[in-house]
Amino acid sequence: MYSNNGETAERNVYTIGKINLSLYKNVTEKKIITDEVVLTDNRIEHIIERRGQSFYDEYHSRFREIIEDPDYIFNDKDRDNTAVVSKRIVHNGKAVNIVLRLVVEGENPSFKNSIITAIGENEKRFSQRLRNNIPVYEKIDKNE
Repeated sequence: MYSNNGETAERNVYTIGKINLSLYKNVTEKKIITDEVVLTDNRIEHIIERRGQSFYDEYHSRFREIIEDPDYIFNDKDRDNTAVVSKRIVHNGKAVNIVLRLVVEGENPSFKNSIITAIGENEKRFSQRLRNNIPVYEKIDKNE
């Protein structure tokens, strides 16, 4: 629930999938306390506002695949306990990145890992990400 002008409204929370904790363990020094990943209406609105309805429509069905079978995982330099999860989407040559906030020890155990946003990158921008960032996880065989 959230408060808007003093009123309380229900907000939907959608379970997207589960992460393999061993792939994500190097994102944070703390223990990740859940493998469940959720997406809220608020974050869906954010993605549509920033990336457009057509981006969301094209890629939201792939969010589970991206978090469960990423090509790369990077630390988000600006946010603690947050990963940038990347996967090349073959049908249009784009890399789609999910910014994923992880719930770690010391935080509310009822919270779930949460998708913050999604970003599409062309090949040039994605190559720049690879040059300028060291992944904490890299899939060895991209065709697995």
